[in-house]
Amino acid sequence: MPELIIEAGHSERHYWRELWRYRELFAVLAWRDLSVLYKQTAIGVLWALMRPVLTMVVFTIVFGRIARLPSEGGAPYPVMVFAGMLPWMFFANALTEASNSLLANGNLIGKVYFPRIVVPAAAVVSAFADFLIGLLVLFGLMAVYRFAPDGRIVLLPVFAVVACLTSLGPGLWIATLNVKYRDFRYVIPFIVQFGLYISPVGFSAALIPEQWRLVYSLNPMVGVIDGFRWCILGGESRMYWPGFAVSMAVTAFFLWFGIRRFRKTEMSLADLL
Repeated sequence: MPELIIEAGHSERHYWRELWRYRELFAVLAWRDLSVLYKQTAIGVLWALMRPVLTMVVFTIVFGRIARLPSEGGAPYPVMVFAGMLPWMFFANALTEASNSLLANGNLIGKVYFPRIVVPAAAVVSAFADFLIGLLVLFGLMAVYRFAPDGRIVLLPVFAVVACLTSLGPGLWIATLNVKYRDFRYVIPFIVQFGLYISPVGFSAALIPEQWRLVYSLNPMVGVIDGFRWCILGGESRMYWPGFAVSMAVTAFFLWFGIRRFRKTEMSLADLL
């Protein structure tokens, strides 16, 4: 007859092992979020093309034509803008989806047990689909302008992983706040909109005065966007490594803090939902 052993702290110590056991649920949730992303929309996946392209056009006109700001690394201005728009759109989509994921899956969370962190993590992965579509558009734009990347492009997956982690940390934290305080569903769009303007999407971070570069890099998306442009633009594009280190430190802090806050409130999520 099997013996049942109840051991204090067992679940806490083996939490991350349990995540591996529920990897199939993670894949199912990610695929479900992806399959319903553009369901019952008139133009479907074309939204993933139109949003970054139209934003790129506006930023190119405002910053490149009217303000006449210089490009980076000798790249055409639209290519530079799209290289910054790509990680930003992924971050914005992943943060929004992860923040609302617990509320969207309230029925599932209330019925069965599984590590709840699977839900926002799957939302981040599903947002990766738009990123891949945008990447194809970027390569097409580079072909139009006859701008070819150099060997740095092979490091792009590394910075894509960094972008995932940058969105996951705040997403976990805001997801728990969104369950307890439903007002955050209105705060999230404001955060995303405000972040767009304080991040170097429509312009190069090299335009920031040297004495403010480290302070500016406290925005973790500065390091991510700089990393993407460094990989994609190549050539004369330069990476500000001290600022990148600061951005990665902020990313690591928010990831640690987001996981910590999520774990503390995880057991009460079903009651709050």
